[in-house]
Amino acid sequence: MARVGDNLPYGVLNNNDVELVRDGLPTYLLMIDGLITNWPESENLLRGGAGLYSAYAGLFVQDPERASTLSTKALGYAVRAACERDDALCNVRSLNVLALEKALEDTRRGDVPVLYTLGTVWAGYIQIHSSDWNAVADLARVRALLERVIALDEHYERGQAHMYLAVLDSLLPEALGGQPASAKAHFEQAIALSDSRNLMAMVLYAERYARMTFDRPLHDRLLQQVLEADPAEHGLTLQNTFAQQQAEQLLAEADDYF
Repeated sequence: MARVGDNLPYGVLNNNDVELVRDGLPTYLLMIDGLITNWPESENLLRGGAGLYSAYAGLFVQDPERASTLSTKALGYAVRAACERDDALCNVRSLNVLALEKALEDTRRGDVPVLYTLGTVWAGYIQIHSSDWNAVADLARVRALLERVIALDEHYERGQAHMYLAVLDSLLPEALGGQPASAKAHFEQAIALSDSRNLMAMVLYAERYARMTFDRPLHDRLLQQVLEADPAEHGLTLQNTFAQQQAEQLLAEADDYF
């Protein structure tokens, strides 16, 4: 069951047909629910369910109410997985930032998968609930989780924790508290750790940083590189295929933006 939980998401993540995944993923999610019902204490199944529910809610669900419900379920699975891993994280949503950072001091490299899942799924939850200030207030907890992932193993999932931190740093312009220099460094590290195979990191670098700083040459270079790349990459194929669709759209809108 551990192997099933670890490998289950790759049937989706390694697919290059976005429409097929959109149509087929609900059945996949129902299967995961059934497996979790049978093995409710399986950390790996809970992590797999959390990641796929989060991806489905963030990428494919247009109805805000449905997206809210699905992302809430995703976060619930992620918290349960963290609790199975470490009792100190069972009440992670109610811990203040200092208490969470204290709890994270005892985590080790073997805890990285569950910390990464919790941090990224929580970030997706906040994005969908961005109109809820109570949800937005949790960004500091998400940052603490992702920074701990980087401290323990920044190579995990091809450095994608850096990509998430880059997005957090680029949510606001510098004048309003954003950190563009830090965002730039995190984007570049995410790209480097993936050997330039994480195309979504390049798209977000263009969208979140290059546009914020009005750097048209960087913007167009990154997006053109994405469009010329082969999207096939273990664990990143679906994400890369979606990134190419986004890159094409961003380039088409560039003249209006700049």
